[in-house]
Amino acid sequence: MSMLLPVSAFAANPFLDAKDDKPVSAKFRGTEWGDEIQQEEIPLTARVITTRLAKMPWGAIFKIEFTDLKSSAPQKREIRPDYFIVTDERIILLNEEDNDAAVKKISTMDKPPEFEPGEVYGITTGKFSHEDGLWKTMISVKGDLCVYDSSHPSGHFKKIVWKKGVGLVEYASGYGAHADGFRLKRQK
Repeated sequence: MSMLLPVSAFAANPFLDAKDDKPVSAKFRGTEWGDEIQQEEIPLTARVITTRLAKMPWGAIFKIEFTDLKSSAPQKREIRPDYFIVTDERIILLNEEDNDAAVKKISTMDKPPEFEPGEVYGITTGKFSHEDGLWKTMISVKGDLCVYDSSHPSGHFKKIVWKKGVGLVEYASGYGAHADGFRLKRQK
């Protein structure tokens, strides 16, 4: 079953916003693990760059990139950039084959595109839950944090934490029973 959610006019999303299109960089520190890594977990650092790519009357589109990843793992970790459509009420994952082309197309639209509940990665109030097969996703706002928590019984998971006035403050992802994954938190 597919349910499309409406989106209202854009004021500004307190969890992901920018005063201009200049990239904003932040240091993140955490750990990574995997079958190739001898220890349980090893230190991992990254620079996370958030850039507003487009601003429309109803919202904005952001790209979040993970650069300068450093650890002692034999296999260099790569974290693909995420693109998000942001309205005053939602943060939506843009997950197209060619996200750059999709950004150009969406930025000319009079209103935000329709989207599926599974594409919601942030909300501004309350709670939001969604199930897709065995994947269970819960998004909740508590104080100045919005937490996206998605998991599968196999051990796969993704956790994203947004902070009001700051943006992304935690990003974690893993596969299988500790077969591969990482956790990064924004440094002050």
